[in-house]
Amino acid sequence: MADTQNGRVAVYLDFDNIVLSWYDRVHGRNSYARDRQRIAEDPSDAEIAARLRAAVVDVGAIIDYASSFGTLVLTRAYADWSAAVNADYRSQLVSRAVDLVQLFPAAAYAKNGADIRLAVDAVEDMFRLDDLTHVVIVAGDSDYVPLAQRCKRLGRYVVGIGVAGSTAKALTAACDEFASYDALPGVELPEREQPARRQRRGKGGADPQQEEAGSASAGRVGDEAARGAGGRGRYRDRPAGATDQADPDDADDVDEDPEIAATGLLIRALWLGQEADDSGWLHSSAVKQQMRRMDPSFSEKALGFRSFSDFLKSRSDVVELEETGHERLVRLADQGS
Repeated sequence: MADTQNGRVAVYLDFDNIVLSWYDRVHGRNSYARDRQRIAEDPSDAEIAARLRAAVVDVGAIIDYASSFGTLVLTRAYADWSAAVNADYRSQLVSRAVDLVQLFPAAAYAKNGADIRLAVDAVEDMFRLDDLTHVVIVAGDSDYVPLAQRCKRLGRYVVGIGVAGSTAKALTAACDEFASYDALPGVELPEREQPARRQRRGKGGADPQQEEAGSASAGRVGDEAARGAGGRGRYRDRPAGATDQADPDDADDVDEDPEIAATGLLIRALWLGQEADDSGWLHSSAVKQQMRRMDPSFSEKALGFRSFSDFLKSRSDVVELEETGHERLVRLADQGS
């Protein structure tokens, strides 16, 4: 993470994107598309109202996370605020000093409406406010890739926030740092996932089952994970001619095992580090930094570990960890002295 002592942060929320994505995360893929008509016709219907309540987005968690990078200079949310699904958020957003940018769809569903307006405003703000240090983009659409790249070229540190399973891999890679909304402090996962997230942790903060799963995944990963396309583990290649749209095909691979992906990422980071040091021993902080460069969405805490050291210890079949005082060194296992 960049220095946040004097950070000045601009936050841009594609509100429709995050609300729709979280609704699908809670109720299953394409749930919002199936319920869209019923929501528009009668959002007070008992069944629909219950589904909307179950998928409420915690805007405060997003803003609090953004504030960890520095002072919030401006925060804007883009949506049609007359739509029932967004209207209920207005008081919550206004209480957090969020500017509500009204979008008036020219058609029943204005594709790219928020994308274009948000991008234009962000670029204008960067030239108008030359003291901005961080740009936080809350969305999962690959249409924001050029914006993220432009912000980086203009010297800003770009942070992305998106919903797992509905975020374009290209957007994740385009950011300096990417966080899953699901993993933000205070965000409750869908009911069906609660038990897995709240398992009892063992010594050192690592979940006993997590450590066992980590070791098992290390044995399975091998060259397959290390060869993952774009350095992202077991991602399947997309069909030729596939377009970059922020719907199912553009999102994270739902079949990917995050444990295997993380192990493969670790192996590749260590391979790269060995080119600079023949001994194979690398500082764990440098390894983590390289992993974040390769995959900005990597987070050991999202995998259930309190620290990066705990994550490394769970991969004992793959890496060796040497701790001397405050110094932690790591290398691939079975290299010898």
